[in-house]
Order: sequence, then structure tokens, then C-alpha cells
Amino acid sequence: MDNEVTPEYKKAIITLLYQLADDDYLFSYRGSEWLGLAPHIEEDVAFSSITQDTMGHAKLYYTLLEELGEGAVDSLAQLRPKEERCNSLLVERPNGEGYYKEAPNYDWGYAVARNFIYTTSKKAKMDALKASSYAPIREVAVKISTELYYHQMHWTTWFTQLFTATEKSRSRMITALQEVIKDAGDLLSYGKAASHITSCELIEQEAAVKKRWLAIVTPTFKAVEIAIPVLPKPIMNGRNGQHTDDLTSAIETMSEVYRSDLTASW
Repeated sequence: MDNEVTPEYKKAIITLLYQLADDDYLFSYRGSEWLGLAPHIEEDVAFSSITQDTMGHAKLYYTLLEELGEGAVDSLAQLRPKEERCNSLLVERPNGEGYYKEAPNYDWGYAVARNFIYTTSKKAKMDALKASSYAPIREVAVKISTELYYHQMHWTTWFTQLFTATEKSRSRMITALQEVIKDAGDLLSYGKAASHITSCELIEQEAAVKKRWLAIVTPTFKAVEIAIPVLPKPIMNGRNGQHTDDLTSAIETMSEVYRSDLTASW
């Protein structure tokens, strides 16, 4: 039986939903910047499809927040300043030097490493959310898991291929993975609200989800013959509203059209 939605329980739900929504929203934005820039046309189509799916996942979470009285979906996604965002640092980082419209010099190895780490961590969370005490979250987790299966398979294939193709590609992937891991310390964190979220049984404790993640990634790391990276203790924690200027610029770009006419129906 689901818990009664008391004010404290509702607060925990909202906090967790913002973390999940903001993660997928920023992750899909960074993915969208690869449109037309992927290594080949088949990957351009596949990556675009994954990005579209992920934006849909973010909308599911924002819709639940709207139903809980937090505001309209589009406003939640596009108008909140960086201090109110709860996404992990990893998803706000740029794809590389340059700007999408002006001489982008993006790193495909970094994109693959980030997407692999993010997608496997998301898989661990979705599995943990399937036993959530809040029915709407359980239902969303089941729905997302269907698409996530293919996302994980896609990025695991790329990750493995680039690590095993040539010595040069392996070396570049090792460097890319190191850069990704530097910003992954808060990826499986719930921030300062952790005890509140887990005491409400909305999701498993951080340690349990990390154990799930390790079980997911271990076969791949064994296959490419490198040690499983240790997620560092976060110096900055995006779950607590601590972000870089990369997020500020991302929000400005993402919301440019929406902010141009707040009365329009998009």
C-alpha cells in the first residue's frame, strides 16, 4: 500500500523528482548538440532518437511535478535559475570546445564515456525506483526502463568498441573516462535530502544503488580490461543547487526561444 501523501512525504517526492527530471533534461540537451555532428549518419539518427527519448523521460518527471502543484511543465524545465536546479554536474558539462552554432570541436570519446556512465547509473536508479513507495514514480520507472534497455546497449557497444579498437582510441578513451569520473561524484547522490528521501522509501539508499551500478558496469569494464573507476566524493553537489557556469549558459541557450514570448503556446 502506498504511503499517505503527507506534507513531509510530498516534499521528499518533489525533491527526488527534480533530481531525476533535471538530470534527464540537461543530459538530453547535451545530446541534442551532437545533431549533425555524430561520426556517421546512422549514429546521428540513433543518437537523436535516444536524445528524444530522454527528453520524454524528463517531461514525465516534470509532469508529475506539475500534478503536485510545482508549476507548468515548460516553466519548470526552462525558467528555473541554476541555483534551483538539482541535476548532477556531469550532465551540465559541455561536449567540448566551441559552440554548436560556431566551430564546435566536440570530443566523441568524452560523449561516449559520459553517456555510458550516465546511462548505467540511470539503469541502477530505475531498478531501485521500481519498488518506490510512490506509485506514480514506480509506473514511470517501468515505462522508462523499456527504452533505457536499448540506450544502455547502444552506449555499451560504443564504449567497448572504442576501448578495444586501437591503442590510440584506447588511450583517448582512458583520458575521456577520467574526465567524466571527475564530475560523477554526485551522480548517485541524493544530496542533503538523502535521509529524508530514503526514509520515505521512495528509492533505495545511495549505497544500494551504487552496488546495483557496480553490478551493471563490471562485465563491461572486465571486457575492456580496465579497473572500475571509483566515484569520487563530490566537492560540489548539484543535488544541493551547487553548479558551474556551464549550467548557466546551457539554461540561457535552452530557454532562448521560450523566453522570447512567455505568452505563446508552444
